[in-house]
Amino acid sequence: MRYEVRLVGEGGQGLILGGVILAEAAGIYEGKNVIQSQIYGAAARGEISKSEVIISDDVIYYPKVRHADTFLALTQEAYDTYKDSVKEDGIIIIDSFYVKDYNPGWRKTYPLPLSKTAIKVVGKEIATNIVSLGAINAIIKVVGKESLKKAVLSRVPKGTEDANVKAFNAGYKLGVEV
Repeated sequence: MRYEVRLVGEGGQGLILGGVILAEAAGIYEGKNVIQSQIYGAAARGEISKSEVIISDDVIYYPKVRHADTFLALTQEAYDTYKDSVKEDGIIIIDSFYVKDYNPGWRKTYPLPLSKTAIKVVGKEIATNIVSLGAINAIIKVVGKESLKKAVLSRVPKGTEDANVKAFNAGYKLGVEV
């Protein structure tokens, strides 16, 4: 099994952390081979930001995502730039608030209120990355729910654990409901 995940949005949305958390869940808590890489623009906020995670039972010889099995787009620019790199049987998850122009019949596309859910549940849009991880986990199940939750708790700032668990659970519920 080799599974490729691409998380894309803009700087400041926490996608680099999201990729690190997913990689930690797969590698540390589930003992799989994993590679996580990241690209972000010159500016910390506002430029395109991309995190890629490859999870495999076998040795990973090439460390870059070629054709994503799962693609998360948190902005229209992210969707427009990377949608064509998703496998034919791949999954696209989009933030329905920011990505308005998409083809719902092309690939398995799940428009979810990711940022709105973050605001509703924890009062801050900054939790969209954790909501997204919950949704991804429910939809693709490439790592166990408890492994991913442990990885979230090991990486979020002290004092924010409860809010992040709420965000993760809300995202998971969104994913289950699709």
